[in-house]
Amino acid sequence: MTTLSEHVEQIAALREQNGVEKKIGMVCGNFNVVHPGHLRLLKFASDCCDILVVAVNTDQQPGVLVPAHLRLENIAAISYVDYAFIMEVQLRAAIDAIRPELIVKGKEHQELLNPEEEQLASYGGKLLFSAGDAVFSSLDLIQAESERNSSLFDLKSSSNYLNRHQIKAADFAAILDRFEDLNVLVIGDLIIDEYITCDVLGLSREDPTVVVTPVLEQKFIGGAGIVASHAAGLGANTRYLTVCGDDIEATDSLERIKEYGVDAAIERDPSRSTTLKQRFRSAGKTLLRVSKLKQHAIDQSLQDSIYNRFETLLDDLDLVIFSDFNYGVLPQSLVNRISVRCQEKSIPMVADSQSSSQVGNISRFEDMLLLKPTEIEARLAIQDHDIGLVGVAEALARKCAPTHILLTLGAEGTLIQTTHPDKSEWMTDRLPALCVSPKDPAGAGDAMLVSSSLALASGASIWEAAYIGSVASGCQVATVGNRPLSIDEIRHELGIW
Repeated sequence: MTTLSEHVEQIAALREQNGVEKKIGMVCGNFNVVHPGHLRLLKFASDCCDILVVAVNTDQQPGVLVPAHLRLENIAAISYVDYAFIMEVQLRAAIDAIRPELIVKGKEHQELLNPEEEQLASYGGKLLFSAGDAVFSSLDLIQAESERNSSLFDLKSSSNYLNRHQIKAADFAAILDRFEDLNVLVIGDLIIDEYITCDVLGLSREDPTVVVTPVLEQKFIGGAGIVASHAAGLGANTRYLTVCGDDIEATDSLERIKEYGVDAAIERDPSRSTTLKQRFRSAGKTLLRVSKLKQHAIDQSLQDSIYNRFETLLDDLDLVIFSDFNYGVLPQSLVNRISVRCQEKSIPMVADSQSSSQVGNISRFEDMLLLKPTEIEARLAIQDHDIGLVGVAEALARKCAPTHILLTLGAEGTLIQTTHPDKSEWMTDRLPALCVSPKDPAGAGDAMLVSSSLALASGASIWEAAYIGSVASGCQVATVGNRPLSIDEIRHELGIW
């Protein structure tokens, strides 16, 4: 059993993390069944402080119906709560030990006797009351939208494609089993994706502007960071090299990436902030995107640091993934140095170079095992917006000589382009999109890139690899926000349990 002093130590560590003292808020209660009133109270309390601590009453308190460990588990799972514990002592003793800056109670307690108010006032603390103002979004629905549940992916299969290429479930099983033997290096930009789910309050009377209020804020690892996390989630031994800002966002992201099983090395660049992309959403739709970023190339000293780290890993690598978001982490000189060494060691390389709000050039990655551009990215690379899709893929292949191309087409699926075994011609096929009910297109290409690349490095044909990539992409777009893929999810969707 954890003592009060141990709880106090852990709360103190949260208060002082990263060298900045934070304001502690506290809520106490039985919490037999967590209902919308509790959620509103906890959200209000969380908005009023930096660290929200919830004290769950013991089983001996009046009105308790559910065992304390179950009530604690329910409270700890709520995103607004930073720390929760079972309060084995009197409330007065807990307040003296924790010394929260504020305690929050429901509005119904305002006219009652609140003995903790005098105790808080003795050291400058405050007692606040929340009316639990109604919000019109269902928090349960918002959370369900974000949860990854393989039973809700609703992916279809493409039996025609599988029959065309004579692919069986046993083939997929053998490929996935080999993922855990791969040593993979991912190099590229770290991005933090923040999703701010909002309620729409109405139209401003001053001008035709929609007014919203945030209900739920969630941060996810994005960019090459999620590519590396996907690789680890799929079972590969994964290392990750990147450059980002010298800020708290980078520190927090590094910790989370390590929790995902990735061996990550971050070089700090004081001239840039860590890239943050915010999406304001309501009713399942994105209202606005705001990006905070720097796009200049890293200097030579940082390039040398990345390259030197790469050299120490070179002898053990089975695959190198360039995940380029064109924010300066992969300048051409660094790509060239790494590519030359990989070719000398016969290490396969794959690449993605994204062009959405930024502009990239996928063709600068030459002699790759696989390129995975969107149609727009491919057309930008070949500077031709008129020719057909097959012509686009062939022109890109002639320009930078990849072995395979997966040309992603959004809801229209993927065009697969590969060289004939005798090198005499190109072979082309199309694979439809497998997700019936996509919720968030962000991250689909990253999931396809890493899963299809691991498959190729494990000896799969391009047709097998493309199908595995499409399944992974479907799993990704079926939920909101980036979460690492799981090998079990892919097995489930491929029907190879």
